[in-house]
Amino acid sequence: MAMDETLTAVQVMSRALVIVRPEESPLMAWEVMRRAGIHHLPVVNEHGLLLGILTKEDLAASWPGGPEAQSRTPLRRLLPGRRIPHVRQDASLPHVAAVMRDAGCDAVPVMAADGSFIGMITTVDVLDAMAGRTRPAGEAAEMVTGMFRLEPVLPAKGRI
Repeated sequence: MAMDETLTAVQVMSRALVIVRPEESPLMAWEVMRRAGIHHLPVVNEHGLLLGILTKEDLAASWPGGPEAQSRTPLRRLLPGRRIPHVRQDASLPHVAAVMRDAGCDAVPVMAADGSFIGMITTVDVLDAMAGRTRPAGEAAEMVTGMFRLEPVLPAKGRI
């Protein structure tokens, strides 16, 4: 069965995204992902520039210590220095799938013609599109940052 070549990234992408800032902690990112039920977390700076996409696997692999260490390390330290595979909003669905496959990733950011980050496509979005479940292209993207801060509560020295 051939993939629908008339669908574009903007029709398939997730528009309601939970994002985090690079100064947030891995502990915060993990909790945001857990509470939102997501596996991919865009890291976006205060100017809206996409710095990277973190996965649960990225966070687990970089877990250097206990809650205190995880609350004090900024996410920017976990971001790889490599190029982020992405697609433009007008990319065809077969092109999106090829980029994901070639990059060995299961999510790619969608960029507008001006280079701004406007959405993300995961393998679930591709499967939804193949099942005929697409969204209207006119809906605006909505990005929500974590609205709370987690700080570990550690026992005072000498107390258990």
